[in-house]
Amino acid sequence: MNARARTLIAATLLLGIVSGPAVAHAAPLPAAASGKASAPVFSTAPDGKALRKALDGVGAGSQDATAALVRVGGSGGGWQGVAGVADLRTGRPALEQGRFRAGSVTKTFTAAVVLQLAAEGRLDLDKPVQQYLPGTFPDRFPSVSVRELLNHTSGIKPADGPGDAFEAQWDHRFDVTDPHDQIADALAQGPEFDPGSAQHYLNINYTILGVLIEKLTGTAYEEQVDRRILRPLGLRQTSFPGRTQTRIQGPYNHGYQAVPRPDGSTELRDVSVWNSSDRWAAGDIISTTADLERFTVALFSGRVVPRAQLEEMFTVPAVKDVESGADAALTAGLSRIVMPDGTEVWGKSGSRYGYSTGIGGTRDLSRTLVYSVNSTDAKGKEMNPVVQNLLMAALTRPRSS
Repeated sequence: MNARARTLIAATLLLGIVSGPAVAHAAPLPAAASGKASAPVFSTAPDGKALRKALDGVGAGSQDATAALVRVGGSGGGWQGVAGVADLRTGRPALEQGRFRAGSVTKTFTAAVVLQLAAEGRLDLDKPVQQYLPGTFPDRFPSVSVRELLNHTSGIKPADGPGDAFEAQWDHRFDVTDPHDQIADALAQGPEFDPGSAQHYLNINYTILGVLIEKLTGTAYEEQVDRRILRPLGLRQTSFPGRTQTRIQGPYNHGYQAVPRPDGSTELRDVSVWNSSDRWAAGDIISTTADLERFTVALFSGRVVPRAQLEEMFTVPAVKDVESGADAALTAGLSRIVMPDGTEVWGKSGSRYGYSTGIGGTRDLSRTLVYSVNSTDAKGKEMNPVVQNLLMAALTRPRSS
């Protein structure tokens, strides 16, 4: 991949903050739903050669990733790949069905449950969340709609924490965090901007949505995701760790973080054991690529969220990103992504130390991509090169098509 392409793809996809239209955008329904025939976005099989090349070098000796799991699907055919090692200590090959921390891909599940509740008439996306969670927000805080939480235009600031530096996070990796405490801390700081006027991608929005789900249903957030999504779709390898669980249950590929040593060398520190309660409904799900592929196809097909509410996942608010000033691109649980060749795809990325995950594809499902890359700097400012190469190989069209 040339330098220009790498720059473009990194700019559009890093951390899910991606470029989008300046006006509210709702993509057309796939042909199967609209009743109109249209050519698929992808009409050819995945480029296996390019995908295999994207995984070259992944493993114990790589500076970028110790393992990678990939599933590419769609109407033109599928491709699966696995590379690297499950454990640097033993050198065992990476497990194709290994579980991993999927990070902010959790938000897509959370958004789906909220939209289901909207379809059931149990909430109104345009009404203030204060109406559903009385006593949670300070009286002086401006009204924030449920939709503004979903698409990150709420203006709510993040809760205080140990800081973004890896060592600070490492020192607090076993802390157990209460979502209600996070919400109280965030709201006490006052708004960052007027709700609905800008977009800022923050976990706190989905932490509040998790509490909202519990308030409306009278049951745990995790139970609602299990009952409404995991069990109906047969996602048997997908789970939540619980507030006190620090280990990934079942077989998994270890995650590692590159940490500089005083002598200038680099340590690959095993970061697989970690408490994710500070992410909760915003980022603590554990899954496999097979389960996430099944979820992605079911979601885009309208089998998880009714089609009227599903449009929220494909509608970008007409605001700017508060940090970059670029057009907003985040929706209710997804992001609009325009590849360098102009191909429009929708998806969600997620990162936890040791793990970079992504789901998505074209809205007509002619091409889907799910990956788990055991990045050695999953929280870094630059996109992992393995992830970049996979995205280019899977989601750009051949020049002849």
